[in-house]
Amino acid sequence: MEIICIDKRIFDELIVRLSEIEKKVTRLCSPAKDAGLKKWMDNRDVCEVLRISKRTLQVYREKGLLPYTRIKNKIFYRPEDVQKLLESRDHPQRKKP
Repeated sequence: MEIICIDKRIFDELIVRLSEIEKKVTRLCSPAKDAGLKKWMDNRDVCEVLRISKRTLQVYREKGLLPYTRIKNKIFYRPEDVQKLLESRDHPQRKKP
């Protein structure tokens, strides 16, 4: 085994740098925050909640009845918007007075 001697000041700087590296690695390896995206619903979720077909959901999008966001080729809906549609007069499951 080889023994290396270094100045205490250099050793302390090395410890500080290693600590910074450890913090960065921990931050990179920790689960990413979802930024609220896990709460969004996809087509299947919305069809189940509203009890409608995918085609009907497409019509709702085309008519502007249900706001959506497209990320690449996948469409997402905010649960609040789905709830509003469910409570609105435009949804056929809702009884009209």
